[in-house]
Amino acid sequence: MDATITSLEAMEILDSRGNPTLRVEVRLEEGTIGNASVPSGASKGRFEAIELRDGDPARYGGKGVRRAVRNVVEIIAPALRGRNAAAQAELDRTLIALDGTADKSRLGANALVGVSMALARAAAAAAGLPLYASLGGPSACRLPVPMMNVINGGAHADNLLDVQEFMIVPHGAPSFAEALRYGSETFHALRALLKSRGLPTAVGDEGGFAPNLGSTEAACELIVEAIRAAGLKPGPDVAIALDPAATGFAVAGGYALAGAEPRPLTAERLSALYARWADAFPIVSIEDGLGDDDWAGFRAHTASLGHRLQIVGDDIYVTNTRFLARGILEHTTNAALIKLNQIGTVTETVEAIGLCRKAGWNYIISHRSGETEDPFIADFAVAMGGARSKPDRSAAANASPNTTACSRSSAPSVPVPST
Repeated sequence: MDATITSLEAMEILDSRGNPTLRVEVRLEEGTIGNASVPSGASKGRFEAIELRDGDPARYGGKGVRRAVRNVVEIIAPALRGRNAAAQAELDRTLIALDGTADKSRLGANALVGVSMALARAAAAAAGLPLYASLGGPSACRLPVPMMNVINGGAHADNLLDVQEFMIVPHGAPSFAEALRYGSETFHALRALLKSRGLPTAVGDEGGFAPNLGSTEAACELIVEAIRAAGLKPGPDVAIALDPAATGFAVAGGYALAGAEPRPLTAERLSALYARWADAFPIVSIEDGLGDDDWAGFRAHTASLGHRLQIVGDDIYVTNTRFLARGILEHTTNAALIKLNQIGTVTETVEAIGLCRKAGWNYIISHRSGETEDPFIADFAVAMGGARSKPDRSAAANASPNTTACSRSSAPSVPVPST
């Protein structure tokens, strides 16, 4: 089929938080249409590619994206019209050159990633392929273990919890469908527990409950109780993953956690606290356990805990190959979070994943807190694989083994590193 680009359009829509974002549509010569909607994060790394906002306080509190829409229509569309939509890497390089800045701030990372994603979808449709197969090849058919956000704190909720995300990891399930059931039943059991204790069951930005609990330990205890209430085993069936988003409580001289000592914790003492939590609860993964500029602290953190836990870098890497290359060289973490809109194009995101693969790292394809109805990242997660290893700790000893078989009954692979 003819994948020649004939037009690009964009419009302002609202994301799941009611904030403006872009929807981009690419139309090809033979009539195929590819579209994409752009997510936005609340907890953002300082070095993320910049999403362009209008700054007009009279519209959406300054968060409008009409400038980004104009950039798609008036600058990007003329440069791509007549080109082959299937040449993803070439077109993404054109987008990067058109912007001309290191952080995508001229045209806006939101404009660029919307176009890049829409191009990928149009090319897949023109080739008669599902998006995941177009991006990942004929062997791309493996669903990763989901990591489900069940309690929110930090920047994602109006409560006193420092840790931003408490996630459950149903890695003991024999299939993705069963993993989804484990997660759903645990979530509903947690809701019932909160309600029985007179705690609110309102949810935060990411869909997890946002109760005012006194500590991280209290939240983990509730999750463990909910796993059991769902008829599942904490650890072998369902484990816990934390995203402290420690940049949010970093202060001069260390890290200030509510309920901790009056003086800030050093990176070493904070890592020791994480170790105590991992001893007490079936925790298999910690993301952003230290601040986004604490490279030395992260190295020691990973050296101390990386043999037993997945240590994930998000804000410190922001899906940027320059930062990832440094992290790999310095053994800063043993896994990375991957977000398309952090870097701005599909090609750059794939390159970041390529670095992780080469280093033997795991990588987690992540949503943002301001999502849309666009399922692009679901296809992208299947296309890119990842989460290939089995945990090496007794609490998760019964986790399903890795498999790459393309079967409906295939067991999921586990999103934690081998040691």
